[in-house]
Amino acid sequence: MKSNSANKQKWKMLLVTMLCYLFFYTGRHNFGWAVKGMVASLNISYSTIGWISFCMLIGYAIGQFINGNLADKLSPKLMVVTGAYLSIMTNIAISFSNTATVIMILWGLNGFFQSMAWAPGAKLINNWWDEHERGKAFGFYTMAAGLSSAVTYLISIVLLQQGIEWRMLFRLPVLLLLVTATIFLIIAKDRPDTEDNDSHKPMAKNKSDWLGRYKAAFRNKNFLLTSLSFGFESMARYGLIFWVPVHFLGKNWKDNPGNIWVTFLLPVGMAIGALCFGVLSDTLFKGNRLKAIVVGMSASAILSLLIFIVPTQQIILSSILMLLTGFFVYGPQACYWPLSPDMLGSRLTGTGIGIMNMCGYLFAAIGEPFLGYVIDITGDSNNIFIVTALACVSSALIAFFVSRSKQVKVV
Repeated sequence: MKSNSANKQKWKMLLVTMLCYLFFYTGRHNFGWAVKGMVASLNISYSTIGWISFCMLIGYAIGQFINGNLADKLSPKLMVVTGAYLSIMTNIAISFSNTATVIMILWGLNGFFQSMAWAPGAKLINNWWDEHERGKAFGFYTMAAGLSSAVTYLISIVLLQQGIEWRMLFRLPVLLLLVTATIFLIIAKDRPDTEDNDSHKPMAKNKSDWLGRYKAAFRNKNFLLTSLSFGFESMARYGLIFWVPVHFLGKNWKDNPGNIWVTFLLPVGMAIGALCFGVLSDTLFKGNRLKAIVVGMSASAILSLLIFIVPTQQIILSSILMLLTGFFVYGPQACYWPLSPDMLGSRLTGTGIGIMNMCGYLFAAIGEPFLGYVIDITGDSNNIFIVTALACVSSALIAFFVSRSKQVKVV
C-alpha cells in the first residue's frame, strides 16, 4: 500500500512539474513571433534582433550556471515559482518598451529569470525518481518543454491571425504561466517526506560547498565533452525555434497562410521526440544514452539539409520534414539530462544540469546574431538550415567520441 502511494506521489510531482513547465516558454519562445512586427515598428535590423536574442540566451546561460548549483542547496520548488513570476513581470515590461536597448536589457534579465526553472525542476524530479526510471521521467519532463514550444507557437499563431500587434505577444501568453506556476507552488514538494537518499546524506567536506560542487563537475572530462555536444545541439535547436517562424512568415505570409502552420509542426515533433527518446534510451538503447544522441543528431543534420533543398511552397513535404526535424533535433535532449546524475552522481544533479544547460545556451547565444547576420547579408533565411545541419553534425561527432571512451558511473 505504501509502495502504491509512493508511486502515485512521484507521478503527481512529475506531472505538476510538467504542467508548470508546459507554459514556461510563453515567456521566452514568444519572441520569434514578435520579430516581424518589432522590426517594422521600431525600425531595427535582423542583426540587432539577433543580438537581443543573444542577450536572453547569455542571461539564461549565466542563470543556469548559478541556479543549477543553488538547486542542490535551496528549495527547487521556490526557485521555479520565483523565476516564473519574475519572467512574467519582465515580459509585460518589454511590451511597453520602445527602444532596442531597453528591450535588450529586459530580455537579458528575462533569460536569467527563465533559467530558474529547468535545473531546479530536474532536481525535484530526480529526488522522486530512482536511476532505473530516470530516462522515462526526464523524457516526460523534456516532452513538456517541447510541448511548451508547441503551446507558445499555437497561441502566437492564433493571436497573429487575429491581427493583434506584437506587444500583445508579451502580455497575453504569459498569463497562462501565472496560473500554472501558482498551481505548482501549491502542490509541488521538493522531496518525499521519508526520503533517505543522497540529498539528505552529508557530503564530503570538499564537496559540501558551492565551489566544491563545481570542481567535482569540471573534473569529469566525459561530462564536459557531453556538455560540449549539448552546446551544438542547442545551437541547432534554437536556430530552428527562433528563425523558422521568420523564414516561413516570409514577406507575404498572409497570402500563404498554410506556411505559418508548417512551423507549428516543429515543436510538435520536438515534444514527441523528447518522450520517445527518453523511453528508448532506457529500452532500445539499454541505457546507452550517448548512442541515442548520435543517432538523433545525425538524422537531424540530414533533415535540415533536406529542408534547405525543398521549396517552402511544397507545404505537405515541408510539413513532414519539419515534424521529423523537430523529432530528431530535440529528442536527444531527453538523453542528455540523465547523463548528469549518471556521470556525476545524484548529489550533483542540479549543478551538472546547470553547467550542461549553460554550455547549451552559450552556444545558442553565439548562433543567434550569426544567423541574423547571415540573413541580412544573403537576404535568404533559408541558409539557417545549412548552419543548423553543421551544428548537428558537430554534436553527433562529439557524442560519438565520448561513447567510445570508458564511462565511469557514479551513483
